[in-house]
Amino acid sequence: MENEINQTITIKGYVELNKYRYLYFVIMFTAYILILCSNSTIVGLIWVNKNLHEPMYVFIAALLINSLLYSTVVYPKLLIDLLSTKQVISYSACLFQWFAYYSLAGSEFFLLAVMAYDRYVSISNPLQYPVIMRKTNLVVFLFLAWLLPACQISVPTSMNANKRLCRFSLMGIICNSTVYKLHCIRSVVLNIYGLASLVNLVLFPLLFIIFTYVRVLIVSYRSSREVRTKAAETCVPHLIVLINFSCLSLFDVLLLRVDNDLPAPVFFVMTLQMFLYHPLFNPIIYGLKMREIYKHVKKLLVNFL
Repeated sequence: MENEINQTITIKGYVELNKYRYLYFVIMFTAYILILCSNSTIVGLIWVNKNLHEPMYVFIAALLINSLLYSTVVYPKLLIDLLSTKQVISYSACLFQWFAYYSLAGSEFFLLAVMAYDRYVSISNPLQYPVIMRKTNLVVFLFLAWLLPACQISVPTSMNANKRLCRFSLMGIICNSTVYKLHCIRSVVLNIYGLASLVNLVLFPLLFIIFTYVRVLIVSYRSSREVRTKAAETCVPHLIVLINFSCLSLFDVLLLRVDNDLPAPVFFVMTLQMFLYHPLFNPIIYGLKMREIYKHVKKLLVNFL
């Protein structure tokens, strides 16, 4: 087992990109700086301004922090590889990246589910909202949103550490679902557990979100124009982020099946979807679509310029 853990894995997703690696480095470095600055700015504004210390904005800040963590798992290694003529990673580091990648992706769905519940309570039962969404419950929701996916993903991570490797090259630029192709034997138990994890971390949160927003839609339709306006202003950005992340997550599911059929540049672009567009997309949506956040962003830009 120790030999397998210390085994070096060659990352093949850069093979046809090496002659342009400095250009890709500049692009990815710029994207990483934009992700850090945009997400941190929104989080900082929510932290500093007391009128944004409400559950909805706290959850938005948590979602953006999750994007920061998600990007930091990928970008430093990606940038190092783009400057290297040979891209390698130890199997233990690969498993850690795999664990962080999927646990944070699971946390994204859980946070979006909590945000949907927050909007549901706010619009459907506003009198009980301060009681249900009090500070203690807020902390519990956030804690579970990060803890539950991490615990669930830690099981296959520990099991994968004991797997014998027959391949020592990985198609891609990060350690994602393609890690399973390194193993000599596909584990039936791991496949079943992976399917169960997909249901728990993705399907159940999605069904819950759909249920809550259908309820919000019904309540809004039966209520006044003011309630409908409030629902649209606060729910639409969450729905856009959910749809965007769900569509990008589909790429990760497809990668395991198509990696041998695609040219490296196409595969490189497909792999970038999850950690390039989404972390940049979130702060733009919340910065422009959430009125209170937009006011503070606009004020900050005016003062800066």
